[in-house]
Amino acid sequence: MEGVYITDRRALPFNHEEVLCRNFSEVALAIKEMVTQGGGPLEAALNALLFTYRHDESELSEAVLSLSSARPTNTTMKRELESVMERYRAGENMEDVVSSVFRRYDEIYDRISDIGESLIEDGDGILTTCFPEHTFMLSMKKAVLGGKHITVYVPETRPYLQGAHLTEPCLREMGIECFLITDGMPGHFMRCGKITKYMSAVDLALPSRHVVNKTGTLGNAIVAKYYGIPYYAFSIGLDESMNADEIVIEYRDGESLKRISGVRTADEKAAALYPCFDIIDPELVTGIITEGGVI
Repeated sequence: MEGVYITDRRALPFNHEEVLCRNFSEVALAIKEMVTQGGGPLEAALNALLFTYRHDESELSEAVLSLSSARPTNTTMKRELESVMERYRAGENMEDVVSSVFRRYDEIYDRISDIGESLIEDGDGILTTCFPEHTFMLSMKKAVLGGKHITVYVPETRPYLQGAHLTEPCLREMGIECFLITDGMPGHFMRCGKITKYMSAVDLALPSRHVVNKTGTLGNAIVAKYYGIPYYAFSIGLDESMNADEIVIEYRDGESLKRISGVRTADEKAAALYPCFDIIDPELVTGIITEGGVI
């Protein structure tokens, strides 16, 4: 059947399932419902834009608006979709434009991971958060290929368990020593010297050096600062269109906090709050790793 097929990361690593989205609205809904995370929403959105172009060009503007609002914190996705439309309106072929964006991101991931790898030392214990994917994973692999022995500590990442279901299996499949820990354990391993660096991807980075990432990042950054452990954030680039006061933190359905993989862990009547991102202040960020260097 025609449409955009998105690997359902919520089902991994136990099942490999595809979600079929038959139009851009269904892709936007899939992004909202966490079918894909990290860099996945941008790829899904670009494919949705291409699918819309092939079937009904008149809906392109509506598609951009719908997809851009699916993940408010992911301003990179919004900027890229608008950039694609600008080039298309200027006369470039949509197929060529989207293909060029995918190629450019592959090059960016490679450059950023070179910089990330250069910051890693032999014997490092590296804490991460959530599913940092492209640049982080490439940095770890390049470090190991370069003869560095590293150990990565992976918090489970409640409530969707991206760390347990995505990050840890990826690292293990790449032959990188890693340990799964609970979200409350990083402080313990920092205090006893097991963790020497904290590195994560971020959903948003600003020129002020504020960064935004999965809930739990702020607490880890505070503890890392206390113990003198550097925190490096991987970012595709800085969003110069906004300041920290304008950041919108999504609150998702608190019901998801009362279950783990569908198994109830709290009373049905419990009230729960789920802010899904943290804003991390510049004083806690040692450096933001971009394709142009460490900021």
